[in-house]
This record gives sequence, C-alpha cells and structure tokens, in this order.
Amino acid sequence: MRVSLYIFIATMLIAIFGAFAYSVNPNDYTVTILDVPFKLHIALWVILPAMILLVATIAHMTYYGLKSFLKIQRWKKDANTLDKALYWAILKEPKEHKFIVKEVASSAKLLSKSNIDTLENISGLTPRLSKALNLVSKIKSGEYVDLYAEKMGNILNEGNPILIQNRLNRLENDDKFVEDVVKSPELFSEAVSKKAIELFANKENFTKAQKYIKSFDTNSFFIMLQRVNEDDLLELNSEVLEQFIKELKFSCSDFVRIANITKTYLNPTENLVLFKQYQKDNPKAQNAYLYLLFEYELIDDIKRYLDEHDENDFVKFRALLDLKQSNKNYKLDDLIDFNSIC
Repeated sequence: MRVSLYIFIATMLIAIFGAFAYSVNPNDYTVTILDVPFKLHIALWVILPAMILLVATIAHMTYYGLKSFLKIQRWKKDANTLDKALYWAILKEPKEHKFIVKEVASSAKLLSKSNIDTLENISGLTPRLSKALNLVSKIKSGEYVDLYAEKMGNILNEGNPILIQNRLNRLENDDKFVEDVVKSPELFSEAVSKKAIELFANKENFTKAQKYIKSFDTNSFFIMLQRVNEDDLLELNSEVLEQFIKELKFSCSDFVRIANITKTYLNPTENLVLFKQYQKDNPKAQNAYLYLLFEYELIDDIKRYLDEHDENDFVKFRALLDLKQSNKNYKLDDLIDFNSIC
C-alpha cells in the first residue's frame, strides 16, 4: 500500500472514531500526570493512542524508507561506477574506482587491474559500453578510427595497445601519416615508429630518406638498399651512401652486404674509394674493402693491403690470394661463403 493512501485511510478512521465518541459523550475529561492536569474532550482521549500510533508508524516508515532509498542510491552509484570501470577495461586503460557497497567493491576492484576482450558482439549493453566495444572491434579488424571525432583523442596513453593498433592501421593507408611518424618518431610508441620507417623505406628513395636519416636504423636502411635495381637506383649515390655510413652503426657483415650491392650499381673506382675511406674510419669495414678488391681482381692492391697488416689477420683472404696466385681460376666464392666472410 502506498504511504499516502495509508495515511489518508488511517486519518479518516481516526476522524470517524473521534466523531462517534464525541456524539456519544461530548464532555471533557481531565488526566493528571506528575501533578500536571491535562483536560481534553473525551473524543480526543479516545483517538489519542491511534494518533500517536499513526505518527509513530509514519516515522517508522519514513526512517526505513529513507534508509532503503539511500541504499538503492548507493547501488545505483556503484552500478554507474562499475559501468565506468568496465568501459576503461574494454579500452585497455584500467583505472582505480571507489565503490561504496562492500559486496560490489570486493569483486569489482579486479577491474582496476584488468583488460577485457570479448569473443563476440554483445547486445543490451549501456550506450557507453556499446560504443567502446564497437570502437575496439573496428580497430582490431584493421580499420582506422578517428579518435578525435569520437571525442576520445586524448584519453588513451601512448602505450595503450588499442591506440597503437589504430595507428598501425592508419599507417597502412596514409602516406602522410607515415612521414609524420618518421619525422618525429619520439612522439610515438616503438611499434608505430618501427612500422612507419619500414613502410617509408619500402616506398621512398634515398634523397627523401636523407631528411629523416636520424630515424633510420640498419634494418630500414637495408630495406631501401635491397630495392635498388638497374631500372631504379632510388637516387643512390656515393654522397648519400656516405651519409648513412656515418650516421648508422654497421657491423662487419653489414659492410659486406653493402659492398655486395654497391659493386653492381656504383662505378668500381668510386666504390673502392668509398670503402677505402670506410675501412680507415672503421675497422669493421676492412673485410668489405678486401671483398671488393677480390671482386675487382686487383691482386696487387690486395697484396699491398695484406702486407700492411699482421700475418694473422684476414687468414681466409690470404689463403685465397695464395690459391689465386697459383691458379687464377679461383674466385672468392670458391673459398669463402659470402655470409661467412666476417
């Protein structure tokens, strides 16, 4: 029964009993309590207990009704907080949340350290959760989502896997974004920067790459170098090559790989001048220089170079030189595997 209806009926009944009592005996009656006389109509004395009971009942219902209301409000507030916690867990950005209801807090706090992945679409969720799941689903499927258009541009941290995947998706279809990342790799996660420089190296030429040489590593450099062919040198020349050699840290085998490619596309004299200088600046380039001397069959230069070094150095090349002097048909590949020169 509704409280208002209960109060109305109780009041009507009290009024009826009061009126009936008054009609039977309209006189007054005095009651003395602690020497204090209380004089009321008999009808009022009759309905007084009912009135007191009504007031007490209303107070009781008000107290427990308010208590129940506050409890429901706490549950509603926790439900909203839980919705937020689930939202951030779906976006792989778990956050600490304060729950009021103990029964909820003891379990829901797990969400502050969790990421949520769903196996399939779920219906009947709140708009906030549906939006988050839809966004994550699009990104996972390879679609790029403009987070600023979704009013989510600044809520995901740099290391967030959703943000990283979204940027990787954008790299696949946005050459301008690729160049933006290559231009300022420090603004992006390592995975995004690495992917951007690989895509850049697979599309651009060496002249353009010079502008972003500090963003390159040996892997991206070789991606570009291996694209060089007779039809397209990618604007590779000795000056460009020298810039990359100075900027990047190449190993012995890296220098040999470079020499193996440049021997085909650079003028032999120019190529030898370059590698002669490289080996002076960096001992790791010595094997590559010797490799070119053998490729170009410059026996006298090989002898002079080996004579300038200790007899225990370049043992493989010395053995090959001895063989070539006894039988000129021997080639470098007959004795030394290209991949094991170093």
